[in-house]
Amino acid sequence: MAGRKYLTHLEIEKLVAATAVGKNAVRDKCMLLMCFIHGLRVSELTKLRVNDIELATNIIHISRLKNGFSVHHPLQIREVKAIKDWLKVRSQYLDSDTEWLFLSRHGGQISRQQIYRLIRNYGKQAGINVNVHPHMLRHACGFALADKGCDTRLIQDYLGHRNIQNTVIYTASNAERFRAINI
Repeated sequence: MAGRKYLTHLEIEKLVAATAVGKNAVRDKCMLLMCFIHGLRVSELTKLRVNDIELATNIIHISRLKNGFSVHHPLQIREVKAIKDWLKVRSQYLDSDTEWLFLSRHGGQISRQQIYRLIRNYGKQAGINVNVHPHMLRHACGFALADKGCDTRLIQDYLGHRNIQNTVIYTASNAERFRAINI
């Protein structure tokens, strides 16, 4: 299990549930949901700005890194609630007048290192038996899309991959793609 690079849907739910307590619970739940739902890299998560979220149209603009395509994704109902809850308490954080969506309790933009530490700790609290890190949520998103029957090109576009070889890992191991074959 130690070498696994993704989390299952049940593990994602446990991870999100682990955010329920603590002074940053609202922020952390929102971050984890968005990271999983949109397959965000940790740097993409830290670079989200308040104006990247359009609650009137339920759209998020994601500037993909690593030469990826930038995309607009629809926001999901559960996520919209988490964003609204976060925006209500965000003003209590230092430097809340900055453009960054996610802030550190100590002021300014939340750091990659802080997110790694948070996710690792939530993984332990949730009793997940692998060393959890942020990129596992991106991989979990890719596998979840494949499990839902999304084709490789759609997953490629959703995750912002330029090269489809980075995407086939999600569909190649999915037995469901052969379900319709009847020889």
